[in-house]
Amino acid sequence: MRSLERHRDVGAYALGVLDEADAFRFEDHLMECPRCAVQVTEFGPATRQLMLYRSSTPRLVHPLARPGPRMLDRLLAEVAARNASRRRLLLALAASVVFAVSAPAVALVARDGGGSAVSIAATDERSGVWAQVTTEDQAWGSHVELEVKDGAGPRACHLVVVGRDGSEETVTTWGVPRHDARPNTMLGGSALHPEEIARYEVRTADGEHLVTLKPR
Repeated sequence: MRSLERHRDVGAYALGVLDEADAFRFEDHLMECPRCAVQVTEFGPATRQLMLYRSSTPRLVHPLARPGPRMLDRLLAEVAARNASRRRLLLALAASVVFAVSAPAVALVARDGGGSAVSIAATDERSGVWAQVTTEDQAWGSHVELEVKDGAGPRACHLVVVGRDGSEETVTTWGVPRHDARPNTMLGGSALHPEEIARYEVRTADGEHLVTLKPR
């Protein structure tokens, strides 16, 4: 696979449509390409929406067709455009925070008032990775927000939900930039409800365990 083709495969990898051999080769490329690592993270919302559609679609409906290369190119271009717009929005929001420092506390109280969002955090002594998972029960399963600090990049990682029945489900994937310990926040979703989840595991793309979070 040529270098250009590896860059173009970022969408297919994020959406889980590469075959096993191509996915393995792309993960090797991901270790050395910060640009692709960032784009994999940006595909998280699109991946989550497809997963939620799959979990809510009746069994009698024919499964989604695999997206072709042109569709993936359009998705990649759309993500890039939305990312630029999001940066402009964040700059505007940052300016407004100066005049509304109490707003985050008010938002937190409103969220916790429902009693459905639960947060757990843990640090692995061996890997040094810190993570916090916030789970909120939904009709279709669980909405999951992950915040992670990992200064041992570059590497591709994913969050795995392990059910009480032993089943596993990948919630979200992202790329860790080289030597960047700043917190990263990702959103995802699981078909399992919070009470059905035994633990959350942060792993690298090649299966190395980084940190485990267990609900109380």
